[in-house]
Amino acid sequence: MSRAGKAATSSDTDTDIAPGGINAPESTEFDAQPQDTGASTGGAGVGSRGAAAASAARSGADVARSGASLLRNAAVGLVTALRRPLASFHLVLGLTAVLTVMGLIMVLSASSVEDISATGSPYDKFTSQLIYVGLGVVAFIVALYLRPALLRRVALGGVLVSIALLAAVLVPGVGSKVGGARRWIDLGGFTLQPSEIAKVALILWGAHLLADRGRRGNLKELLLPLGPVVVLMAALVVAEPNQSTAMIIVAIGAMLLYYAGLSSKLIASLIVVFTLLGVFFALAEGYRSARVQAWLGRTDDALGANYQSNQARYSLADGGLFGVGLGNSTAKWSYLPNAHNDFIFAIIGEELGYLGAGVVILMFGILTWVGMRIAGRVADPFLRLMAATITTLIALQAIINMGYVVGLLPVTGIQLPLLSAGGNSVILVLFMMGLLANAARHEPEAIAALAGGRESRAGRLLRLPKPLPYVPPRPDRPSGRGAAPRQPRPMPARRGPSRPAAPSPYDRHPYGDENLTRRQAPRRELPPMRSQGRTSEPWRGQRAGSQRTAPQQRRRGQEKGRRAW
Repeated sequence: MSRAGKAATSSDTDTDIAPGGINAPESTEFDAQPQDTGASTGGAGVGSRGAAAASAARSGADVARSGASLLRNAAVGLVTALRRPLASFHLVLGLTAVLTVMGLIMVLSASSVEDISATGSPYDKFTSQLIYVGLGVVAFIVALYLRPALLRRVALGGVLVSIALLAAVLVPGVGSKVGGARRWIDLGGFTLQPSEIAKVALILWGAHLLADRGRRGNLKELLLPLGPVVVLMAALVVAEPNQSTAMIIVAIGAMLLYYAGLSSKLIASLIVVFTLLGVFFALAEGYRSARVQAWLGRTDDALGANYQSNQARYSLADGGLFGVGLGNSTAKWSYLPNAHNDFIFAIIGEELGYLGAGVVILMFGILTWVGMRIAGRVADPFLRLMAATITTLIALQAIINMGYVVGLLPVTGIQLPLLSAGGNSVILVLFMMGLLANAARHEPEAIAALAGGRESRAGRLLRLPKPLPYVPPRPDRPSGRGAAPRQPRPMPARRGPSRPAAPSPYDRHPYGDENLTRRQAPRRELPPMRSQGRTSEPWRGQRAGSQRTAPQQRRRGQEKGRRAW
């Protein structure tokens, strides 16, 4: 098209969109306005600035109101979710899954460098940990199917088996000696650690033993036979030697006694005694004494007893607030020993920063709160003691591990639950979490919801059995040979005709049938029914009537009259 044609076309288009044309816009809001000059320009500028300030203030207020509304709605939603019958069960499932997956990721990150230098593959320890986690998931699911009655029946056998294993591990040729300690039994590719089994067995047996003795039992019933068994287990574990696990076993016994109703003063005195014994055993052994001296700051051996704790603190300092990034840790390059096991919290702090370490601490805090919530809600005293002890044990292990990583406690071998690499520990911790989830399904509201068909997706997928309500046991019969003497039946006290507490609006004669019986004609008595059998035994109604007393017959007649009306 030529320039003249283009000019003609543009002039036609301008004519069409001009005001009053065919394609003219209906609104002139966005048309260019002439600029004012002089005083009107200054007034308009001041007005525009005032309008902008007012608009900013209104927008800030709107943002504040919307933020407050979001927080209020979030709080209401959280409270509503926590009031659901299966909220505790879902919280245990979610926290266990998150911590377990996070543990696998951090084990892979912390052990990859050493695995490459040792085997050429970065997945050696990660593969082993993945297998152990798979076995732990199976143990978790099995724990969901176990009834409390079955757990109580096998509790004594579990304690006896664990004591036998603790004694067998000390026998040369049965227990394998690694690093100067006999703590494992080699079963051909799989190592069994009896001290970890002893923790779970002691919790179940102690809860079973004290469930019927707590709150009403005296001191002798609470301490015997639990006290001697705890001392025997701790002595066998110290002989391995493994003092940290022995102290955990003693702590489990103290938790059971405390939650069963033993006085706080006696618990405090027992803690003081066993603490003094722990200090004595710690100073009696050379390597344990060196750890305590390093913790107290009395040694300056940077490459000796202080090396591991110093490297852990350096890792946390390198991480800062946001961390150096997942997989970018420097300490795992053979600077920090046992980075994937005992000191994995230092790798978490270095790679994920203080925020990641704070999230881990927060998850353990929520798990502790949920466990105590379950222990406070269940009606079965066995499940209450078991849930409270399991929760306190996991929280105590987490506190000890994080404490010696940051330098608040001397270095021990206590692992971080669900996060540290380990075979027996991760399997048994997942089993204990399954027991805790099983106890959450036995809350009264959860039992009612599950009986009404409100099963969760996990329950429907696993076909979990419905929990049974707790039935308190019958009172114990008096001891002695033979049957208990039969108590005479007390005679009913003579009293007048019973009257309801308040008259019913649907009853024409609320306070008896005396007036009604006077006005009615005497009722014709029907002959009793004949016996259906060939015996001379009276029929059921006649036998029941002959066994009633006169006041009972009179009250029965009055009740029949009220029902008729």
